[in-house]
Amino acid sequence: MAAPAGARALIAAPARRRWLWSVLAAALGLLTAGGSALEVYTPKEIFVANGTQGKLPCKFKSTNTNGTLTSVSWSFQPKGVDTTVSFFHYSHGQVYAGNYPPFKDRISWAGDLEKKDASISIENIQFIHNGTYICDVKNPPDIVVQPGHIRLYVVEKEILPAFPVWVVVGIVTAVVLGLTLLITMILAVLCRRRNSKRDYTGAQSYTRS
Repeated sequence: MAAPAGARALIAAPARRRWLWSVLAAALGLLTAGGSALEVYTPKEIFVANGTQGKLPCKFKSTNTNGTLTSVSWSFQPKGVDTTVSFFHYSHGQVYAGNYPPFKDRISWAGDLEKKDASISIENIQFIHNGTYICDVKNPPDIVVQPGHIRLYVVEKEILPAFPVWVVVGIVTAVVLGLTLLITMILAVLCRRRNSKRDYTGAQSYTRS
């Protein structure tokens, strides 16, 4: 005997509620399992001698360790220009070089996505390459907070510093501190010897008397 229509409606109501709660739980799970912030790290500025190879370092931090959807894009903003030009893209192990003439046949991939490295190299750098370079990494579902920006200065080989300024400052500081410590130790030894001699002389005078 079939159940009355009212009874069928009462039986179906709990099923509909369970289905609705299942949908809401699934939606909440997607939201809570959403992407995290992807952080990109680059040096603020680098100096490269003209006519040499320059590496543009770019590291990133991502909670997504899969990496199958990871892609890297590099853009260039020439000095004194407000617009940017995309000139390099890396995805699925393939390099896609743009048609921007200043970088034609000069760019090579120097990174390793397994090590969270998205660096590139530029061959035979010239003064036309002065400007700002932007490293943008995509690794869904993580979201990029801010791409990395590098200010590249192309200089003559003769004026390129042999050591970074901070290295020179560190060496000078270490030398000054070392000399100060050495002089302090020498003065301490001389004072100790003088006091010892004075005590010895005083003891002799007391014995004679």
